[in-house]
Amino acid sequence: MSGTHIYTSITSNYLPKARVLAHSLKARYPSVVVHLLLNDNPPEAFDLEREPFDTLVLIEDLGIDNLTRWVFGHTVVELCTAVKGAALEFIFERHGADKVFYFDPDIAVFGRLEELEAALDQASIVLTPHQSEPEDTLEGIADNEIASLKHGVFNLGFVGVRNSAEGRRFARWWSERLYHFCHDDIPAGLFTDQRWIDLVPCLFDDYKVIRDPGFNVATWNLTHRRITGSLEEGFKVNDVPLGFYHFSGFDSGAQEVMLNKYGQHSPALLTLRNWYIEACDQQGQAALGKRPSKFACFDDGTPITKDQRQLYRTRQDLQRTFPNPFASAEKGSYQRWFAENVDTTYQRKGLLTISPATPYGAVFREFVGFTQDKIAASHRLSPPVRWLGLRLCGLIGRVAKLF
Repeated sequence: MSGTHIYTSITSNYLPKARVLAHSLKARYPSVVVHLLLNDNPPEAFDLEREPFDTLVLIEDLGIDNLTRWVFGHTVVELCTAVKGAALEFIFERHGADKVFYFDPDIAVFGRLEELEAALDQASIVLTPHQSEPEDTLEGIADNEIASLKHGVFNLGFVGVRNSAEGRRFARWWSERLYHFCHDDIPAGLFTDQRWIDLVPCLFDDYKVIRDPGFNVATWNLTHRRITGSLEEGFKVNDVPLGFYHFSGFDSGAQEVMLNKYGQHSPALLTLRNWYIEACDQQGQAALGKRPSKFACFDDGTPITKDQRQLYRTRQDLQRTFPNPFASAEKGSYQRWFAENVDTTYQRKGLLTISPATPYGAVFREFVGFTQDKIAASHRLSPPVRWLGLRLCGLIGRVAKLF
């Protein structure tokens, strides 16, 4: 099966939004193949035959090494972005797709897909930047340009890749980087999958940046994009047809706040927002929008904290000792070990407390573990330095067991 393929990556609470995306595509481009990548259990009533998706791809289908341990080390947002590279390779290999586009689930497509397909005839990688015009005010610079410097120049709610030698090289590179380093850690230079794509102009030749104002319209570029029109007549952006709109930040409320701040010159945006709310409601937002991910909790229902995830993913000894970190048995579980060995109060203060009666060997081991935790939580160390420090601590920890 060749041609144009489109995929999105979600947990089940985002299924209503993914349905809106898929319906918006199928209404205009019925021949495109739409894949739903689900990093979760499907809802009880889920029936692919009644859905707007052509295939359902589960995270277990992607062949990710050490899946259970790997998944545990990611928050829900990190996880849904970390699988995007592996899913791209999967679609190339399993379906023989000529062209693959990724769209975030909170996007609606209004047309011009054929222009994106044409762009992939000329380049192997197609990207859209957060901004395509310089900001005119200090407030706009702070809200938008500086945000791009922190989160990534390109918005990875969209990316297009052709099944060429360069496209496959990019897919492999992206997949490998996301497997190891898809984390929300801005002080360390990482923001899930986006910051990596800043390197594309340096590492790849065959790419194209689309600066057309009609693509990937969102609150972060409204200062220079005026939206007019209606659902019946169609929407335009700076007098060109709207290709797709990105409703990023919708559930958190950030979308509405920034829309009120930067969208006052475009009353049509309110029409667009109200349409999206109604469309999501029709697709089950009330029933599914608050549904917890199967990876959000230990198997006894206790929510997993970011500290628990971060420590586990940076400690190979913990991964070996607790191969199923989601297990919550009273004894012998990572959950129990964390509760007994990690004092988050002292961890936040940066203190290590050891009783004077503690044997020398135990002091050595406690110090090594404390140092590992501090390195793992440090925002000042680059990822390679952090990795090297943790490896050294691991070696010292093996020596400590001799005492």
